Amino acid sequence: MSVLKQFNLARTSLLTFIQDLDEEILDHKFKGFDNTIRWHIGNILFSDEKLLFVNKKESQDIPAEYADLFSSDIKVSDWTVEPPSLAQLIEDLQKQQNRVNSFDELFWQSNVKFKVPYGSVETHGDLLIMLAYREAETVGRIKAMKEML
Repeated sequence: MSVLKQFNLARTSLLTFIQDLDEEILDHKFKGFDNTIRWHIGNILFSDEKLLFVNKKESQDIPAEYADLFSSDIKVSDWTVEPPSLAQLIEDLQKQQNRVNSFDELFWQSNVKFKVPYGSVETHGDLLIMLAYREAETVGRIKAMKEML
């Protein structure tokens, strides 16, 4: 399976699942989970942006305040700005997916210029596989959080 197929499968699964979520549960703090559903959705968007578009002109084609909301070292209790709506996050995820799909095969074969702490990530293709796996894990986490209701 190509790296783009893996990514698109994970992203489409995420988008399909979150489209049916009720906005009211997005900020519920679930026991046993470190952050909310909204934070997990935004963290996927922000992390993928930060890692895949690090050297691109369109880098950070998401609002700058997403760093203050969705960085891995941020908790919901740290928020000082209003988070985006679910509709906005879905739109941003869809736009990002389109931008990821616009990269050519040469990009996916090129080496990343930074060290990734998980596994053997050497090329941008390897990085996309890791991000798709992480995205699938997050879908599972969000499903578990929803089930707790």
